Amino acid sequence: MKEKYNFKEIELKWQRYWAEIKLHKTDADASKEKFYCLEMFPYPSGKIHMGHVRNYAIGDVIARYKKMRGFNVLHPMGWDAFGMPAENAAIKHGVHPAKWTYENIDYMKKQLDCMGLSYDWDREVSTCSPEYYKWNQWFFLKLLEKGLAYKKASFVNWCPSCTTVLANEQVIDDKCWRCDTIVIQKELEQWFFMITHYAEELLQGCDELNGWPERVVLMQRNWIGKSEGVEVDFPLDGMNENLKIFTTRPDTLFGVTFMCLAPKHPLTERLIHDKEKFELVKAKYGKMDEKEGLFTGHYAINPLTDERIPVYIANFVLMGYGTGAIMSVPAHDQRDFEFAKEYGIPIKVVIVPENRSQSAPPRADGLEAEMTEAFEDEGVLINSGQFSGLKSSEAKAKIIKYIEDRGMGKGQINYKLRDWGISRQRYWGTPIPVVYCKKCGIVSVPEKDLPVILPEDVKFTGTGGSPLAESGVFLKVKCPECGGEAMRETDTMDTFVDSSWYFVAYCLGKDSINLKSEIKNPQSEINHWMPVDQYIGGIEHAVLHLLYSRFFTRVMRDLGIVDFSEPFENLLTQGMVCKETFRCPEHDWLFPEEVKNSRCVHCSKEVEKGRVEKMSKSRKNVIDPDALINRYGADTMRLFSLFAAPPERDLEWSDKGVEGAYRFLNKLWGIVYKYRNELCVMSNESKQNIVYTSFITRHPSQLLRKTHQTIKRVTDDIEKDYHFNTAIAALMELANELSAFVPEKEEDRFAFSFAIKNTLLMLSPFAPHISEELWQAIGEKNSIFEHPWPVWDEVLARDEEVELVVQVNGKLRTKILVPAGLSDDDAKETAVREPKIKEMLNGRQIKKIVVVKGRLVNIVISER
Repeated sequence: MKEKYNFKEIELKWQRYWAEIKLHKTDADASKEKFYCLEMFPYPSGKIHMGHVRNYAIGDVIARYKKMRGFNVLHPMGWDAFGMPAENAAIKHGVHPAKWTYENIDYMKKQLDCMGLSYDWDREVSTCSPEYYKWNQWFFLKLLEKGLAYKKASFVNWCPSCTTVLANEQVIDDKCWRCDTIVIQKELEQWFFMITHYAEELLQGCDELNGWPERVVLMQRNWIGKSEGVEVDFPLDGMNENLKIFTTRPDTLFGVTFMCLAPKHPLTERLIHDKEKFELVKAKYGKMDEKEGLFTGHYAINPLTDERIPVYIANFVLMGYGTGAIMSVPAHDQRDFEFAKEYGIPIKVVIVPENRSQSAPPRADGLEAEMTEAFEDEGVLINSGQFSGLKSSEAKAKIIKYIEDRGMGKGQINYKLRDWGISRQRYWGTPIPVVYCKKCGIVSVPEKDLPVILPEDVKFTGTGGSPLAESGVFLKVKCPECGGEAMRETDTMDTFVDSSWYFVAYCLGKDSINLKSEIKNPQSEINHWMPVDQYIGGIEHAVLHLLYSRFFTRVMRDLGIVDFSEPFENLLTQGMVCKETFRCPEHDWLFPEEVKNSRCVHCSKEVEKGRVEKMSKSRKNVIDPDALINRYGADTMRLFSLFAAPPERDLEWSDKGVEGAYRFLNKLWGIVYKYRNELCVMSNESKQNIVYTSFITRHPSQLLRKTHQTIKRVTDDIEKDYHFNTAIAALMELANELSAFVPEKEEDRFAFSFAIKNTLLMLSPFAPHISEELWQAIGEKNSIFEHPWPVWDEVLARDEEVELVVQVNGKLRTKILVPAGLSDDDAKETAVREPKIKEMLNGRQIKKIVVVKGRLVNIVISER
């Protein structure tokens, strides 16, 4: 063992050793309880960032810990490899997307290995490989067979920059989730997966997600968005047409004073006269913060009141939810209220609070009397015919029955969830396996001809449309049914298809993906490993990826591939890695290394230090993991990322924190180096001495107690919500005790050896390389990860003494060290006999004494 901690030499040594002995390779073993630990796989962009480091370090600790606890652990990794960046690189640099992607994978894989992550690389998958995307195409054909995949013309979210369609979930604040370009609406023929077929089941399944964060489950529920209400037909006056609306508030139907249609409603073109004004409204379609309207000059009839009400086109009405037409009740909907005020439309009150304390009571005719805002709550109906006087909750059901009995409409359940548009106008994705034949129409590619391979003869120009349409080799094909001339589909699949089932592919291994062989298979590898026991990833995937994965799992269940419905038992959404920003008045955003003494290294101008925010390339507040490993080592990087905050909280970057983690590892190295010879001797003796455990138990030192307490604390912290930060803090406390301890007597030497050994075992999931090296240095054989996790002795883990807090009338007066396990009566007596407390009491009457968990005594006394 060398005196100096040489992390570069040590980390490379153990990474090679683990690879040589295939330490992380996992096969199914029915004799052990399985544990499937999975971090969301990355897009191979070229280099990992600190967000990756934190995510993968969390997963690695869990995987290593569970293995030491005796579980058969599956811990795989792969690559979410299709996507726009590869195509953009092809356009910008003239590099084929496949070459760019695989070169990035090679580099990032080396980075992950340098972190010391315990992945079974024999199970690695890349979604851009034909062996993988063949099964995307197989899923497509199965969904098509079942009527769950279909093609239709629809208005879609179109990103002009990426020149492709976006799913609703990929539009955030009217912008593309990938490039922040304003999204527009465009009508295209698109392929859809009918996720709505499972809407109710996906919603009910949320009740089973007990291991998920509550806010993620709520986001899933809200996205599915179940609404119970009624569909009502409003006849258009003078036309043989109805406007069908859906409302969850039938108790407000008597208060409708106007109707609004979406600009893309099928009747809009027939109703409008002012084309110029209509184009203005259409241009602002979907911008919910703006309220642009156009009166059509037409009226509808409220079937419950027979009143004529004006029909408007409004930019905030969407075709994607409900019917594309809405009834507007300005007295009881704030958006409608603001629209009515803007366009001078009457406001009719039909609901008042149950206590009738509304600040501006309605007139007898129901029209508002100076309302300042809508009353949106439920209450008591007024001006509602035979339903006046009923509470909203009672009136809703009765009004729905009234409507159904008279053929005006029907009760209805709607969902906010829309079918999943999967067509994308790009090259680097899974080809959709259908062809178009003039004679036969849309024809599926036969299963035996899968995969449909992406062609090589493609030019990348960055202009609109799919590059596949320019490939002669790819485009023209024989029809599988009639043998005539046909054309392939030139759109590719949304890349979220790739990530909706990859967790199943890992169970089979990269060379063994055959989903057909898993159908009704009693020896199914998938059913052995799945569902995932612990899934780890960012909150940004709370809707998109997780919902699609839940959908695909149900599809696989119905195909007979799996025998479960939910893919992920437990979900951990780790916080972001954050750092302050630096901005130079001349050079704009600066990397941390471009700032010295609060000045820009390029121009010496004073730098503005910004707020702490998520690390991002655009603001340059990033730390390069490669540079960090080169300076401090992977163990230090891992340790800091796990110690700085609980996994679910944001981590604020601290250079001092990194230094602190490095000093801790050096301290532990120094302790072992100082006593290396004695520890080797004690290790051999402890193995040979059958009374070793009995001896140190009969001679418990404070160090021995501290070690057992630390084992208990670290184990509890890992088991309970993965609070690695407090677990590491406990190890640091134990290291301080080890540093100050001088093993002179025989029992001290045994206790010291016991403490060192167990410190290394507990540290190993967090800092695996140094733990392996020190484990070897104290004379232990084989990998430390082939040894079981330590177990504490409950008796020795108890404190000999605890601090008893004494209060008088709720105010802290003193603290006393007392024997652990003191009874409540003894705690009371000890507190009262304490000299400082006796002086305060001075003959005053004690009203009562309260003892809390043997750690706090509150004496309540009378006032003087």
